[in-house]
Amino acid sequence: MTGTEWIVEAYGCNPEPLRSLDAVKTLFARIVRDLDLHPCGEEQWQQFPRSLGITGLCLLSESHLACHTFPEYQSLCLNLFCCRPRPEWDFRGHLRRAFGAQTVNIRRLERPYIASGDEAAAACSVAGDEKAR
Repeated sequence: MTGTEWIVEAYGCNPEPLRSLDAVKTLFARIVRDLDLHPCGEEQWQQFPRSLGITGLCLLSESHLACHTFPEYQSLCLNLFCCRPRPEWDFRGHLRRAFGAQTVNIRRLERPYIASGDEAAAACSVAGDEKAR
């Protein structure tokens, strides 16, 4: 079993929606709804007085969703980690429509919960050595 982590960077965004708490909250709501995610409480938000950039965090039963906007650089960084399989989400399309992103880079990482092959054997060996002590 593995989890999946998406690391998303959007560049060339319109600065106004990057300063809009409503726009970023709407993005979170769409991701949560579309991927059938389960928040574990209230989202946390911080808007910075100087740049009006926003940091948001949603703790999920599946792990977390986090976002940082940088209106002064016209960029947005998003991170989603899910411990259960989820379908691909159209990050590129949503960020283009909601924030005017010109470029969207998406990295998808598979995060295995146990080591595979030689790594697993080595981990078991080390664990056995520690138990013997």
